[in-house]
Amino acid sequence: MAGTPGSGHASVPPLYGLVLAGGRSTRMRRDKAALAYRGRTQLERAMALLDGRVERTYVSVRAEQRAEPLRARFPQIVDTLADVGPVAGLLAAQAQHPEAAWLVLACDLPLLDGATLAHLLRARDPARTATAYRSSHDGLPEPLCAIYEPRSREPLSAYLAAGKQCPRKFLAGTDTLLLDEPNPRALDNINTPEEYGSAMATLTAQSSATTRHVTVQYYALLREQAGRREEALVTAARTPRELYSELAARYPFSLAPEVLRVAINAEFGEWSTPLEDGDAVVFIPPVAGG
Repeated sequence: MAGTPGSGHASVPPLYGLVLAGGRSTRMRRDKAALAYRGRTQLERAMALLDGRVERTYVSVRAEQRAEPLRARFPQIVDTLADVGPVAGLLAAQAQHPEAAWLVLACDLPLLDGATLAHLLRARDPARTATAYRSSHDGLPEPLCAIYEPRSREPLSAYLAAGKQCPRKFLAGTDTLLLDEPNPRALDNINTPEEYGSAMATLTAQSSATTRHVTVQYYALLREQAGRREEALVTAARTPRELYSELAARYPFSLAPEVLRVAINAEFGEWSTPLEDGDAVVFIPPVAGG
């Protein structure tokens, strides 16, 4: 089941996805959900990121947005509260499907990548109120790329009833599992035309970087820490050392490169060997007791 963590929980609530697209985009002066990045609107991109990672996906909208052509293409959950910010979308979703946990995404995260979502899903703790990232900018919880368990519904409703609306402060004051961001820029949100221009420049630079398709195999401790035997990647890493650094930002690797050996296409190589498209890379830990 997509988004389900490993064993250890007797009954894990199903995980649904919610893309928040009910904002008024006041500072952007254009509909943020309709902004185009790499040939797709931001809303389309966010929905695609959730595809295959959750059991169902919905777009959160205000009542007057239901017939808007872009939003009308997707299953919707309509806000029942007005002028309370992102909390309205989450509470409406929880009211409609109280049995589910919700992976909530803002629709203005153009730098969000699949690896960041995968890291969040692997770390999910259904016994907590929520699982979220700690902002790389100020250390506070990031509420708009986070998993809210069903148990969060009651305290969130009480929080709103007390006249409070800030989801960051809600997460900071409840039983939230906070994670460090594997990609420090992944959760940069885009609110102004200037920020949109900066994001477009970043994406253009990423697109122009040379990428390679490689296969990585993991053994022993690295296999345990990565949670997989092998994977196929598209990477901008130029050498095995850069590739290992990229992977260490994604997985909780505890071994330094200096204690590993690297093999490329079944032959031992150097950490500085240039990688080529199609290479098969193996990082080999030291033999236990050796």
